[in-house]
Amino acid sequence: MRLWGRTLGLQTENSQFLLEGMPFRIFGGSMHYFRVPREYWEDRMLKMKACGLNTLTTYVPWNLHEQTRGKFDFTQDLDLEAFLSLAAKNGLWVILRPGPYICSEWDLGGLPSWLLQDPEMQLRTTYKGFTEAVDAYFDHLMPIVVPLQYKKGGPIIAVQVENEYGSYAKDPKYMAYVKTALLSRGIVELLMTSDNKNGLSFGLVEGALATVNFQKLEPGVLKYLDTVQRDQPKMVMEYWTGWFDNWGGPHYVFDADEMVNTVASILKLGASINLYMFHGGTNFGFMNGALETDEYKSDVTSYDYDAVLTEAGDYTSKFFKLRQLFSAIIGQPLPLPPMIESKASYGAILLHQYISLWDVLPSLIQPVKSEFPVNMENLRLNDSSGQSYGYVLYETVIFGGGHLHSRDHVRDRAQVFVNTMYVGELDYNTVELSLPEGQGFRQLRLLVENRGRVNYGLALNEQRKGLIGDVFLNKTPLRNFKIYSLEMKPGFMKSLQEVAGWSAVPDYFVGPAFFRGRLWIEHQPQDTFLKLQGWEKGVVFVNGHNLGRYWKIGPQETLYLPGPWLQKGNNEIVIFEERTAGRIIQSVDIPYLGRTQYVD
Repeated sequence: MRLWGRTLGLQTENSQFLLEGMPFRIFGGSMHYFRVPREYWEDRMLKMKACGLNTLTTYVPWNLHEQTRGKFDFTQDLDLEAFLSLAAKNGLWVILRPGPYICSEWDLGGLPSWLLQDPEMQLRTTYKGFTEAVDAYFDHLMPIVVPLQYKKGGPIIAVQVENEYGSYAKDPKYMAYVKTALLSRGIVELLMTSDNKNGLSFGLVEGALATVNFQKLEPGVLKYLDTVQRDQPKMVMEYWTGWFDNWGGPHYVFDADEMVNTVASILKLGASINLYMFHGGTNFGFMNGALETDEYKSDVTSYDYDAVLTEAGDYTSKFFKLRQLFSAIIGQPLPLPPMIESKASYGAILLHQYISLWDVLPSLIQPVKSEFPVNMENLRLNDSSGQSYGYVLYETVIFGGGHLHSRDHVRDRAQVFVNTMYVGELDYNTVELSLPEGQGFRQLRLLVENRGRVNYGLALNEQRKGLIGDVFLNKTPLRNFKIYSLEMKPGFMKSLQEVAGWSAVPDYFVGPAFFRGRLWIEHQPQDTFLKLQGWEKGVVFVNGHNLGRYWKIGPQETLYLPGPWLQKGNNEIVIFEERTAGRIIQSVDIPYLGRTQYVD
C-alpha cells in the first residue's frame, strides 16, 4: 500500500469501482474489533488475506466508546486507531461503518442506553436530543478516523452513512443529517449506504452509493439496484455467511456449498462483495442484542455466526472453499494460511466458595431510594448516565401476601423473593404470581435482568430496562423502594473478592449467589471453552473479564475463554448464578454451540 500519489481514492465509473483510476473489486470481510481480543486482531487479518480478501469492514460501537456521557474510551480492546493501522500494515483496505446506529446483534444497535433517559427520545431521527449526542460523539470519533482515510495515506477507502435506515425510515431528513455530520468533520472518501432489498429505496441519500444486504440471491436483486441508481457498480455490503442464535432456539448453520455457490454467482455478475461475517467473535459481557418480532428473543453470547472462521478464529470448510474461489478469480497464489492455535482442555474446575447475593448487598452496594420504581437507565448513577447493563434489585416492604401483578412492566425477567425465599418469575409471558401469606412485615425483592436491548426494528425507543412502571400487590401499586444496581463492573468484581463472608459451598444451595474457584495453568495459556453443565443461568468472570451469559435452555453450552485473558499460575473464576449451581465447571478444547438447524 503506497502512501504517495493518493488523490482519487475509490470512485465509481459506470458499472465499476476505480481505485486511483485503476479498475478495482472489493473482496471484503467483516470482523469487529470489539468482539475479538486485541491480541488476535492480526491473526484474523492474516487469515483474511490468506482467503483472498482485500478489504476489512468494521462497525464502530458508540455504546462502548462513550459508556458514560461525555467520557470517551478508545484504549486497549477499543483502540480503533491501532486496529485500522494494523489492517493497513497487513495490506487490507477498510470500509468503515461508524453508525451512529450499527444493528449488529449488539445491545440497542450500538446506541448508548443513556440516550433513553429522555422520556421523549426519538432515536435515529433529527430530534435535537439525539443529534446533539451524535454531534458530541462524532466530534471525538472523527479526529481518529479522518487521518486514516485513503487520501491521507490510510486504509479507509469508503465510509458508510448510518446502517439499514430504509428498514426504519422514521425521518426523511435524518440521512442527510448523518451525511453532513461526516462530511463537515473531514470525511472525504466514497460514501455508501446499506439496506436489504425492501429497505433500499427508503435508505438512500444523495451522494452515497447504495449497496444491498442478503443471503439468498433472489433473481433480479442486483438488477433492482439499477432501479434506485443508474450506471453504478453493484456491491453486496452484507452477504450473510451464516446467522445468529437466540436463547431457547437452535444453533443456525448455513450450508457451506450453498454459500460458496452464491458468492460465485454474485461475483460472476460482476458485483463486489463483503462477507458478513468473515469472523464473528463473541458478545462478551452483557452486550448481546435481541429481536422483537412476535415475541422478545435475546441473542446468545457466542457470535460464531457459522461464519468463515469460528468464534475462536479457526478455519471452517467455508474458508477453504472460498479461498479456492477467490484464488481462481485473482489468478495468483495467495499467502499461506497461518497455523491454527491449539486449544486447551484444563479439565474440571472446582468452585469451592460462595457468597449469597443477600450477604453482598449491604456492604458493597449503596441503594438508590425511591418512592416509585425507576428503570435502570434513569437511576442516579455513573455520573448521571444511569445503569446500562446487568441486573437491578428492587426491594420493598409488604404486609401479608396475595396477588402480584407486573402489568407487563418487567424488562426482561424478574426473579421474585419474599425475604430470601424464591417465589417465582415474572417476564413477558408471566405477569402474575401468588405471594404466600405470612406474619408481619416482609421484604419483597425483584431481581430484574436486562437480557439485552432490541437492536433492529421499530421499537428502539422502547428499550428501557428494569421495572418500567408500577407493579401491583392486590391491585395496589408498590411504593418506597430500595434499588440496588448490579452492573458487575470491574470495580465491583474486585471489591467482591475482598468482601468478608465467603464460605465453603454446601451440598445443596440455591442462588442468587457468587461462586469462586481457581484454574491453575502450568504452561503458556491457550484458548479454552467453559462448559457449565449442572448450572442454570448466570454470568462467568475470569480474571475480571466478563465472558458473558450462560443459560441451560441453550442452544449454547460452552463459553469461549481466550488464552490472552489467562495467565500462567493462578486464574480467578467467579460465577454469578441466579438459581441452581453446580459444584464444578469443565474446561474443554471443543466448543458446543447447540443442536444445529439449517437456515431456510
